[in-house]
Amino acid sequence: MEGGIRMGRLTTVGVLTASDRCSKGIAEDLSGPALRELVEARGWSVAAAAVLPDDAGGIAATLLDWCDNKNISLVLTTGGTGIGPRDVTPEATRRVLEKELPGVTEVMRREGVKRTSLAALSRALAGTRGNSLILNLPGSPEGARRSLEAVIDLVDHALAMLRGEGHESKVAP
Repeated sequence: MEGGIRMGRLTTVGVLTASDRCSKGIAEDLSGPALRELVEARGWSVAAAAVLPDDAGGIAATLLDWCDNKNISLVLTTGGTGIGPRDVTPEATRRVLEKELPGVTEVMRREGVKRTSLAALSRALAGTRGNSLILNLPGSPEGARRSLEAVIDLVDHALAMLRGEGHESKVAP
């Protein structure tokens, strides 16, 4: 496997930034572009990107569209995973998930706490819908990038499993 391609399949990615301030143009979205840079460096293709307000209905609708209609393999959200009153990304994500993957977010939080104890406050979720993998990431560019880097090697195997390719698709040394 090289650069996100396994068995002739290209990993397509959606990057969704949840931020009231960025959606209104009050602040610049730095996390979405940071994630785009990381996934494109891996050889994956960003098929969709959006900046939405912190609204669970709008976030859930976009996740559904990207997973069910656009058949995006990997959906990354950034922002809205904290404990603030407007942080609703996990609630929106939970509405659309078919299977939760708590171990994935445990890895992200464990790695994040090595840099800041505040990472323990993350309510990020990870899980699947159809053939799509959804990962909630922190809203800061650094936190989003580091969280994705902590689990990025799991993505190809998870997507192969969703496609029914079985455990043998991950070759052990």
